[in-house]
Amino acid sequence: MTDNTIKEIVRAALVSADTGEFDAERSMDELEELSATAGVEVAARVIQKRPAPDSATVIGSGRLEELAEQAKALELNLIIFDCELTANQTRNIERILDIRVIDRTTLILDIFAGRARTKEGRLQVELAQQKYRLPRLAGKGVELSRLGGGIGTRGPGESKLETDKRHIRRRIEALEAELKELERRRELHRARRKKDGVLCAAIVGYTNVGKSTLLNALTDAGVLAENKLFATLDVTSRAIELPDGRSVMLIDTVGLIRRLPHNLVEAFKSTLEEAANADIIINLIDISADDAEEQTKVTEEVLKDLGCDGIPRIDVLNKCDKLPESENIKCDDRTVKISAKQGKGFDDLLDCIARNLPETAVRGKFIIPYDKTSIINTIRIDGKIFSEEYLPEGTLIDAIVDKKVFHLAEEYRT
Repeated sequence: MTDNTIKEIVRAALVSADTGEFDAERSMDELEELSATAGVEVAARVIQKRPAPDSATVIGSGRLEELAEQAKALELNLIIFDCELTANQTRNIERILDIRVIDRTTLILDIFAGRARTKEGRLQVELAQQKYRLPRLAGKGVELSRLGGGIGTRGPGESKLETDKRHIRRRIEALEAELKELERRRELHRARRKKDGVLCAAIVGYTNVGKSTLLNALTDAGVLAENKLFATLDVTSRAIELPDGRSVMLIDTVGLIRRLPHNLVEAFKSTLEEAANADIIINLIDISADDAEEQTKVTEEVLKDLGCDGIPRIDVLNKCDKLPESENIKCDDRTVKISAKQGKGFDDLLDCIARNLPETAVRGKFIIPYDKTSIINTIRIDGKIFSEEYLPEGTLIDAIVDKKVFHLAEEYRT
């Protein structure tokens, strides 16, 4: 947890410098959603158009003085900036406002810290927090630059700032080592899945598009599904059966967000890499969102960065129940519309997954001679047998045969 925790915060103002680099209003809407997720009540929003952010205070000092008066009138106890603040900017702004100030990244980190459940998730959050905190120690004030002589903690003449930096660097190294070991284990699991012929489908998409709701509806996974940003931070996987008889492992991934701070992307890359190792990507889109197209672009950019270009992908248009009946959405072989909440369109979705999954097995009927029953045992191990019937000339089976062993049964296909 950073020292910028916001657990007791009740009322806040959101502040942004609109330089034309991105849609400031839309970004502030998202910041308000993030604030609600963190339990913050937003009482005011301030957007100042500027050619560039002020290097000392982001927005102009005159506007900050006005905000100080507004904060007193509204009884605010937190200001949240819709950007990443330097330590000096935070100190300068707090001096003028006399109120605690945090930035967008700190807010997201706080949400992440409260929602990570697995060991890996918690380690990733702490690593992101420590990396974010390190360069900002210098602006924390004179108390961090005093010399001290704590037993066993400081070198001769070492300042508290230097000591704190040394401790944080050591913690970062320890966290990275732990995460590397967990990544090694996950690679072994992936290799085992590949060896065993387990097919994987990664559910990706913008935060709050309904990924966990879909996973719960399809598999009864019991994953937390809330109408909040970043409801799921940890990887959850569950197996389902497709209409063609094949099984596929559905993997839920962390939701994406526009302008996600770089160190957070890095911290959760291992989680997102499940998509890069999947056999198919299920790109879930909230078709009812006003900015659905922009959200999709954010997802596509991240998938491209992860090297997912060559992996089959289907677009799943969720929350279609929220659209007017008159709105006609065209679907094709790689696009389906569903309502995860209402359980609509699941048959079409499963058919679409089956159609677009790489063909790793063949389903068919085979009459296996009685002197070749070892073939049936091989099919049973690497595939799936739906029915067996004993005929004079051999055993008639309806089965899924893995491509690796299909050559053994191919001549007996009926």
